[in-house]
Amino acid sequence: MRQATTPLAERTAGSDFAPLLRLIREEGLLDRRRGRYAFTIAVDLLALAATASGTVLAGNSWWAVLLAVPAAVFSARIAFVGHDSGHAQIAATRRANRVLGLLHANLLLGMSYGWWNDKHNRHHANPNHIDKDPDVGVGALVWTQRQAAKRQGFARWITRHQARLFFPMLLLEGIALKVSSVRDLKRQEARERWVEAALLALHAVGYVTLLLSALSPGKALAFALVHHALFGLHLGMVFAPNHKGMDMPDPDGERWGHLRRQVVTSRNVRGGVLTDWFMGGLNYQIEHHLFPNMPRTHLRLARPLVRAHCRATGLPYTETGLVDSYRQALGHMHEVGAPLRAE
Repeated sequence: MRQATTPLAERTAGSDFAPLLRLIREEGLLDRRRGRYAFTIAVDLLALAATASGTVLAGNSWWAVLLAVPAAVFSARIAFVGHDSGHAQIAATRRANRVLGLLHANLLLGMSYGWWNDKHNRHHANPNHIDKDPDVGVGALVWTQRQAAKRQGFARWITRHQARLFFPMLLLEGIALKVSSVRDLKRQEARERWVEAALLALHAVGYVTLLLSALSPGKALAFALVHHALFGLHLGMVFAPNHKGMDMPDPDGERWGHLRRQVVTSRNVRGGVLTDWFMGGLNYQIEHHLFPNMPRTHLRLARPLVRAHCRATGLPYTETGLVDSYRQALGHMHEVGAPLRAE
């Protein structure tokens, strides 16, 4: 875990964010891109429809299982749009963004929009805060040596080897997202619960019907497993490099202002068009955390402005390549498990 030792960083407070926010607004980078999103959504829906049609046309053949690969890729694109609707990047009203989120998450992916939005917003409010960020809470993996010390049994063995197991475990993430979505329904208010449950059920019925109408049960199961494994792997590879191994605020220490809290806990991933496409633009994670309602297509444009502002205020602006970002994240996980391997 990196320590925030930059001298000027101690003087960074919420007021240091105001000039940057003003500049970003003047540049129009917070303006909505409805036309761009309409085009993106149309392309994603056509791609999913083409994949579904191809599965049916391929007939009861193992070749049809190969179409699970583009199905996973375009499912991730759908997830990105659902993510953006949760941040109110797309439409002007909360209701319209919620409708878009429900259609993309619940209906198209079988994943609860309400669950994801609640979890993700808590992460954005306090990134890498061990007591407040659900993404660094105790789960299948742990993120601090204090958490690791409390592990018992099989979970303790996983923690010892969690760096090596990380990518294989991501293959289960697509299914885990759906399980968590269903389990979260009981937390939701009655009206919200019934809407979300109905859409999740429609997704499940439609998905199963499509596969079983085109494939034998064995091939349909293989398609579903490959689809969900690659979907989870794709999402995990997008989100894992963003915060793992970055600064973690001391729960009993000084409360950081918005600028410092978002910048020193986040990592950008450099790359060209391919990297930007693969990560959906969320490789500009520092900008996304500073301005969560900024359209994703504007994040790369905000990067030089944010980087210059961080330099002026003395905050470290962390940016690395894609492979090195994974190396750093895995290195942190390996370090967390080190005391258990020494037993």
